[in-house]
Amino acid sequence: MSAQYYLGIDQGSTGTTAILFDSTWHVASRGYSNIHLFYPRDGWVEHDAEEVWQSVQRAVAQALRAPAIRPDQIRSIGLNHEGETVVIWDAKTGRPLCRSIVWQDRRTARYADAMADQYNFLVRKKTGLMIDSYFSATKLKWMLDHVENAREYLRQGRLLAGTMDTWIVWRMTGGKTHITDASTASRTMLFDVTEGNWCPELVDLFDLDLSILPTISDSTISGVQTDPESFQGIRAPLSGVLVDQQAALLGQACVTPGSVKTTYGTGCFMLMNTGHAMALSKNGLLPTVAWRLHGKTTYALDGGVYITGAAVKWLQEGLEVVASPADTEQLALSVPDNGGVYFVPAFTGLAAPHWDSYARGMMIGITGGTQRAHVVRATLESTAYQVRDVLDVMRRESGVSVPVMRCNGRATANTFLMQFQADILGIPLEIPEIEATTALGSAFLGSIGLGDYGGVEDLSQIWRCARCYEPRMSADQRGSLLYHWHRAIERAKYWSED
Repeated sequence: MSAQYYLGIDQGSTGTTAILFDSTWHVASRGYSNIHLFYPRDGWVEHDAEEVWQSVQRAVAQALRAPAIRPDQIRSIGLNHEGETVVIWDAKTGRPLCRSIVWQDRRTARYADAMADQYNFLVRKKTGLMIDSYFSATKLKWMLDHVENAREYLRQGRLLAGTMDTWIVWRMTGGKTHITDASTASRTMLFDVTEGNWCPELVDLFDLDLSILPTISDSTISGVQTDPESFQGIRAPLSGVLVDQQAALLGQACVTPGSVKTTYGTGCFMLMNTGHAMALSKNGLLPTVAWRLHGKTTYALDGGVYITGAAVKWLQEGLEVVASPADTEQLALSVPDNGGVYFVPAFTGLAAPHWDSYARGMMIGITGGTQRAHVVRATLESTAYQVRDVLDVMRRESGVSVPVMRCNGRATANTFLMQFQADILGIPLEIPEIEATTALGSAFLGSIGLGDYGGVEDLSQIWRCARCYEPRMSADQRGSLLYHWHRAIERAKYWSED
């Protein structure tokens, strides 16, 4: 019998990664394809949904170029995606009606604020979430109200909608399957956490229509096959779907209540497994479905930071301060400290724990002695400060002591950032041997859906630590840095009037 492989597809905000894992969960092959982000107006962030689909195709095709790996050797497929991003398309032609609205987009902030005044209690009671433009419901309403022909296609019964997983699965199956999973549905503001399905009352509240929404499945899926004519010649079970951060939680083997992971990507996301009880937050954290297996739900607390890796990309592409993100490590290490410079990367507002859609980016503390290296260092440090703010709230909300944090994402290769992060948190960081933990989590979920493994706890036997960063900074120095960071944060808030 020829070797078999588990395929994990990690569709993120700036690119798609496809990884083939062998039966011992070592990486056999991988592929990657970039995705463009469009910023047509202040606070607007968009994708070309067709380009996203093509990035999935390119990444998988690249992974399949490895010697001796054939499409018929793929045993199962697990997909994770960027969460709240919304797509609408014509079911007859398969074409998106417009660019997708990305999770970072804040165009519906004023509408969300107006709705929150009257309906926040209802939405929180049904979904556990606060009303915010971060989630999918207001984005979808904007599309129906502003995109040409959207409401007309709805009346004709030819409009379909969904988050990015729904769009990709629809394309992977040749237009035969219109689904999402419970973890994704819990990010829409339309999901009744008690009933485990769409809430008709909330669908009506946001002037939407149940007919265009996908069927909600467990995170493990049965009976769905990819269409080889549509998807790289692959006919294999598509047996797992998760939001990317939940996939990273699983891929980091954070399968017991109280375990925490942080993913460093375009944004930065911290999740804490809270077990089978949903924890409501009073301080801006988001209760969310981690995964739903065999009808049983595991929950998590989520603290998201909008801009971290994207700030480094801005240094590279916007300011041309660095030639590549890798240059930031040595530049940051070339100066003994940040020179008194603090950077608040609130390009599209601030997420947890501040939830300020009107904050904007700010750099403060600049003097005649400020160097390029200080600007770079302040940008990297801003990631660590934002993660610390989220962890502080998570500790208070859960009442759980967090002895260690597991970290993944491209930025974990930056030794300056990881050491500074450990110093600012005051706890060790564990970096996994398999750095692509998001793809690992989705691939492993697919293997559970196929029946090769009994449950998520089996991943604890596979996860391996590659490197640990221990804190070195004194408590006084940590306190001083955090004090000045919070001064900067307060000055960046409520800046935009749009």
